[in-house]
This record gives sequence, structure tokens and C-alpha cells, in this order.
Amino acid sequence: MITIDIPGRDTIQIEHVVLDYNGTIAKDGVLLPEIRQRLQQLKGMANIYILTADTYGTVAAQCKTMEAEVRTFPQERAAQRKAEIVRKLGGNTFCAGNGYNDIAMFQEASLAVGIIDREGMCAALALHADILVTSAQDALDLLLKPDRLRATLRS
Repeated sequence: MITIDIPGRDTIQIEHVVLDYNGTIAKDGVLLPEIRQRLQQLKGMANIYILTADTYGTVAAQCKTMEAEVRTFPQERAAQRKAEIVRKLGGNTFCAGNGYNDIAMFQEASLAVGIIDREGMCAALALHADILVTSAQDALDLLLKPDRLRATLRS
């Protein structure tokens, strides 16, 4: 578990890292190379979940060597499925995403990070994020370098 004390605010505990796949940690169905290393560093610190409707049909091959649980579901109910998964994890959840279908997941998260990267980010998602960053690498680095979180979220 990752524990981060935020001055003037509550302590954040992260047990689960939940990541949207396409547009967040993958571009055009291909896992971003910088992500694999960061997920490797996080694997002993938290449970890692990758959620996707698998638009490109590539997630299984791209993530087969990673110690992450990949969950796929139909595109029609992506938002509901993501929220259900996060809810069932029972709290202490860090979520990162970029799309409209991530809004419900963000509402269930302990800490939600919106990513404005190559595919952009749904503007409505920004209202549900605790932090906005410009890359998935920066989002994961918030957990690996918690002083960044402290500086951004302290009161």
C-alpha cells in the first residue's frame, strides 16, 4: 500500500491502481514504452488493474508480460463496468483516464488523475479529477514520487 500524507488534508492510502488503456497508457492500441517500467516499479506497492473495451484488440498481447490484471468489457457499457470494478475494489483506489467513459470511475476513486496526452482528454472529465497531468508517465510518477502529490494537493 502507498501512504501519502498531505499537509493540511487527509492521508491518502492507495491499494489499487486502476488505469484506462487506450488514450491513457496506450496510443492506437500499443502500450507506451515508458509505462511498462513504471508499472514494474509499482507492482509490489499496489494492485494494478488495466480496464478497456479493447478497441484495437491488442491489450492481451501488449500486457501479457506485466503483472497487472487486465479486464475487458463491451464498448456499450464501458463507463458502468469501470465504475463497478472500482466500487468492488472497496476504496483506496487511484484511477487514471482520459475519456468520457472514465467519469463514473473517477467518482468512485480515492484519487482521480485526468491525462491530457496525445489523444486529448474529455473536457467533462476534468471536473471529476483531483489532478490533471499531460502524460501517463506523469500520472504514475505521482505515486512513485509522492512529494509531487503533496505539493499539488496540500492546503
